[in-house]
Amino acid sequence: MNSQRTPRLADAAEIAAEQNLSSAQITNLYNKRSENGFPEIAGMRRRARLWDHDEVTTWFAQRTPARITGHTPPSRDPEDLLNAADASRFLGYKNISQVNNFLRDHPGYFPEPDVIEEMGTPERPYRRKLWRVRTLLDWQASRPGSGRHLGSERGAPALPDVPVDGDPDELLGASQAAALLGYKSVGSFTSSLAQGYLPLLQTPDAYTEQRGRRRWTRKRILEQAEERRLRK
Repeated sequence: MNSQRTPRLADAAEIAAEQNLSSAQITNLYNKRSENGFPEIAGMRRRARLWDHDEVTTWFAQRTPARITGHTPPSRDPEDLLNAADASRFLGYKNISQVNNFLRDHPGYFPEPDVIEEMGTPERPYRRKLWRVRTLLDWQASRPGSGRHLGSERGAPALPDVPVDGDPDELLGASQAAALLGYKSVGSFTSSLAQGYLPLLQTPDAYTEQRGRRRWTRKRILEQAEERRLRK
């Protein structure tokens, strides 16, 4: 007896977050599918295209980052130290704040700096974070979504186990919200939030005192989870 699997569908925002690309790049890959073999869509959700998640993951696993993004890092001494802005440029990001965004929004995703310099004055101190070129190249080759990390132990940190029956007014962070909403990673959650797919969470309930990270009550997250379930 033949059994057919029910494919898990993913939109451009979720795929982009997992593959460290933008939604526009996913759309561009799809538009050029006759040349690159990118998978056909498997359905629609309102006006959003949906793909078979397994098919897309397999396709990316057979491609290298440089072939997908069109960027090859320039030749540098592996021991050169780059600050966050230079590291963003080196990795091919148009946004020079991308590395800082990774550190702020996706804890554990980007490597910790190799060197931290204490700068400024006693009255106005600050810290400059620096990464060696070899650290950046190692991360690029094995980062989650790069297509080269299959079998590697380096990956995005696992989401926490968050009970649904906890205090409804408890404030939860992005990783906890991602887990309650059924996302596979914090990146998928934050990308969907930025794309406007989580309207009930657009305005946080609070911010942390340090770094100003967003927090939402468990009640609102679960309401968004139910709205998302009904929308599918």
